[in-house]
Amino acid sequence: MYRIGQEELEAVKRVFESRYLFRIDAPFKEAEQFEKEWAYTIGTKYCLALSGGTNALISALVGMEVGPGDEVIIPSYTFMATGIAVLAVGAIPVVAEIDESLTIDTESIREKISQYTKAIIPVHINGFPCNMDEIIHIAKEHNLMVLEDACQADGGGYNGKRLGSIGDAGTFSFNHFKILSAGEGGALVTDNRNIYERALIYHDGGTAFRPYASELSVPVFTGNQHRISEITGAILRVQHSRLETILYDLRAKKKAIQDSVPLETIPSYDIEGDCGSTICFLFNNESQARVFSEKIGPFGWLPIDSDKHVYKNWTPILNKRGGPSDYFNPYLMKENRGRQMELKSDSCPKSLNLLSRTVCISVKPDWSEQELANISSICIKSAGELS
Repeated sequence: MYRIGQEELEAVKRVFESRYLFRIDAPFKEAEQFEKEWAYTIGTKYCLALSGGTNALISALVGMEVGPGDEVIIPSYTFMATGIAVLAVGAIPVVAEIDESLTIDTESIREKISQYTKAIIPVHINGFPCNMDEIIHIAKEHNLMVLEDACQADGGGYNGKRLGSIGDAGTFSFNHFKILSAGEGGALVTDNRNIYERALIYHDGGTAFRPYASELSVPVFTGNQHRISEITGAILRVQHSRLETILYDLRAKKKAIQDSVPLETIPSYDIEGDCGSTICFLFNNESQARVFSEKIGPFGWLPIDSDKHVYKNWTPILNKRGGPSDYFNPYLMKENRGRQMELKSDSCPKSLNLLSRTVCISVKPDWSEQELANISSICIKSAGELS
């Protein structure tokens, strides 16, 4: 969590004193207002607030009618939730390599496409924009859906558009570790009314009894429960008001360090749209990267060591345990026979190589000028000792 204060407390107090915390028919409509405000910021027609980023991904895939028999291409470097979401709708996640930007490699996407591919999920990991022009081009060429996972890139951009607004749908996370935070929470955005309605129905098992049910063109089916409360909505509205200053400060501090440290950084598909939350230096080999990381102390980390974000550590997926029982396991469904299920720890060697020779620094928007100068000085000194 980057910034939180009295404003969030006042917002929660307002909801608490209303004695109505449920979002349906709430007097202050905090959740509903947040959806409208976030849709406006991202530049889409629709927004659905959800209880988490994973649930946003699942609801979006439901909206896209992805299910058993389908394959969905995801990157090798992302939180396992991206793969979990695909499995949750009965489809098979197909893992592609990343490129030097640490985002999904478009050539690998092409190699992974089969007759069963239904969608691509580019992940804007660490706030880094993916190569969306090429991804959209590939998707149109093969009639595929594009679901942007912007869960680590709240408010980021690409060529003048907000991340999440470029594909058929986009998703965000607002958990404790994200740019905006309500502890937990997420959102789905789209311009596609059918995707929105299906996601809306799925995210609320009580849709059949809601006032808006009569306005839906999609027949109501039994869904789940991924709603947010008015308390979450109230916090998110205040957090949303902090977005631009957080991004401005992150980007400014990232640029200050990058400009001062004489090391190669990973390439960006849009440095202006990059959220600024992470600086990544690319080295010739893992040994060099580890030496540098040790020299800069607690500031540096290698993405290869972030176990839960590297495909080789997704034990349930590698072992094809895709559900709570065999009956609910997509890897065992007859509809998925013949799909691309093989994933081993060495399936993406290019990704492992890149992740092992990259050193990242997590940027804090509230670093003082002195702290910023100290970090830059340590990096400059450590870089000099490598040569």
